[in-house]
Amino acid sequence: MSHLLNQYGLYLLFGAVAIESAGVPVPGETTLIAAAVLAKLGHFSLWSVIVVAAVAAIVGDNIGYWLGREGGRRLLTRWKFLERHAGRTLPPAERFFEKHGAKTVFFGRFIAVLRVATAWIAGISGMPWWRFFLWNAAGGIAWAVAISVLAYTAGQAVADAISRYGLYAVLALIPLGIAAYFAHRYMRKKLENA
Repeated sequence: MSHLLNQYGLYLLFGAVAIESAGVPVPGETTLIAAAVLAKLGHFSLWSVIVVAAVAAIVGDNIGYWLGREGGRRLLTRWKFLERHAGRTLPPAERFFEKHGAKTVFFGRFIAVLRVATAWIAGISGMPWWRFFLWNAAGGIAWAVAISVLAYTAGQAVADAISRYGLYAVLALIPLGIAAYFAHRYMRKKLENA
């Protein structure tokens, strides 16, 4: 099993991140976290995990952008119920992307729902590709570095704490995990309402 993981793990990481970035809700970020923890255990180099995740994010987002740009409007106007909804939501989305598109593409990479949808919305709203590509690449690289390094270091810290302190470490980490979850939700709502 370890041999298969070493041989195909980075391909799995690339596929999961690229597919999620293209607009299919699969656990790309979870796969990145797992790959970074496995890097800490010696299965991969952290550098290779970061590079694969960043390239996959950029490639997947560009596929999502072009799918949104070339077929997104047709898809939204294909059925009456979607057409009515699109008629109400597309004009504000286009105005929003004119004003905040670059920030949304960059920071959307860090928010689960936006990570899946931002590229499509950017394509549908007609954001210029070169501008999308620039901010998408910056966001993809920053995301890959931040999540990988955090998982790499925190993964080892959690493992060390549990091995040293046992159940007490787990009990101490639960409130920290809950606090981190609510802080993440709070920041996501602030960004969605901005």
